[in-house]
Amino acid sequence: MADTISGLGANPKYQRVDMDAKGVGTVATAFSNQVAYCTAADAPITARVVGAVAVLLEDGTPGALLDRIRGWQGAPLADALPLRIAGGLHALSLSGDEPALGAIYRGEDADDVAIVRDAIARHEERLMTSLDGPPQTNEAGRSSNFIAAMLWLADRGLPARFACLEIGSSAGINLMIDRYAYDLGGVKVGPADPVMAFTPDWQGDAPPAHAIEIASLKGCDVAPVDLTDPAQALRLRGYIWPEHGVRFERMDAAIKAARAKAPDLVEANAADFVEAELARPQDAGTTRVLMHSIVWQYVPKDQQARVTAAMEAAGAQASADRPLAWIALEANRDTHRHEMVVRYWPGGEKGRILTEAHPHGAWIKWMG
Repeated sequence: MADTISGLGANPKYQRVDMDAKGVGTVATAFSNQVAYCTAADAPITARVVGAVAVLLEDGTPGALLDRIRGWQGAPLADALPLRIAGGLHALSLSGDEPALGAIYRGEDADDVAIVRDAIARHEERLMTSLDGPPQTNEAGRSSNFIAAMLWLADRGLPARFACLEIGSSAGINLMIDRYAYDLGGVKVGPADPVMAFTPDWQGDAPPAHAIEIASLKGCDVAPVDLTDPAQALRLRGYIWPEHGVRFERMDAAIKAARAKAPDLVEANAADFVEAELARPQDAGTTRVLMHSIVWQYVPKDQQARVTAAMEAAGAQASADRPLAWIALEANRDTHRHEMVVRYWPGGEKGRILTEAHPHGAWIKWMG
């Protein structure tokens, strides 16, 4: 099982290190940190898979895939390197082409290292492609935070009509939130016949109740995923942690919704997209919103700086009738928690932590 096979101890600890660190020791740290993260997030099966790969890396098991991971030229933590190979292995199992992996994904006692070693040896070329890009961690459950933030912004006096922009949209699942229904601590938002419905375990006071309207939703990704393409949908399913079965049901619902009406998703990096969209005219009586979830760590530092500069420049020009807001649900690497920070212009540019939340939307602690 994970605490013995991973070779990382029964209670792995997350190490606070530079996310952009490269070179000697950083790959091992990335894998041990991922095991700790998965363990803390109730994902023991994913921890087992990552831990098994960590053992193969450490014991010198030969092979082009493992050598590529050992010699990773980027920053393994920032690149989410462990989750790249974990996603590839999970997709391989879901395809049915490596039945032996099923023992791990069913949570059975098994020789994880041997199973993963054999799977890599038999499917090395196929798994190699999983290292080519960052994980696509699209999760509809996170959108409950976005809706709660919009309710709070409306309560602060901003127009309750929102034009939403999202970076790191992956397959655009959170670009269909106008088709979802929410029960947030008893406050209900959304259509009567939703594609999906979310009732996260709500902790603390309910968010303010307001009638809100989502006027538009548009997003970008450097490698957009087409949910209607079975091969691409399989890759996206591979990034779902197998412990969280409800997420597969949500993925099926999102695929059906995308077939009915595709989300407005374009191929672009975060900085180019934000700069271009902020330059477009904004309707009066509409709050323009930039939103993202568990994506900032994958945005290169120079693009982060450009996005921040563009938002602050646009914020300086914002007015009560054409305000700007920034909703960011991201990991706090110091506290090891996921927090939603909201900024808005004019008036709230310093930012406010509104929620702490489960990374996949299971629970939300309201701090607004």
